[in-house]
Amino acid sequence: MADISFDDFLKVDIRVGEVIRAEDYPEARKPAIKMWIDFGGEIGERKTSAQVTAHYDPASLIGKQVMAVVNFPPRQIGKFMSEVLVLGLPDDSGEIVLIGPDGKVPLGGRMH
Repeated sequence: MADISFDDFLKVDIRVGEVIRAEDYPEARKPAIKMWIDFGGEIGERKTSAQVTAHYDPASLIGKQVMAVVNFPPRQIGKFMSEVLVLGLPDDSGEIVLIGPDGKVPLGGRMH
């Protein structure tokens, strides 16, 4: 594992957002869900797709607060342009569980 400086860490802009819309992404190579996430006034709404179908369906994601990197360049995922990277951790089977705050926090809050 390579060491990074604290200044390098500060370059990664990780914010909290709330999923306001979600739908299945059947065209993806691996099962995925498209998400539209509201990060509040400064950043606004951004979209992404994630391979999280083992633990979530689109309806269960609505209203969920998630953490995401918001300053990566957009990335084409099949026919869908992903604008942020939601963060998660693998469970015992390697399936992704999304990371979010324990309680409601203001949208757009930056991780410290």
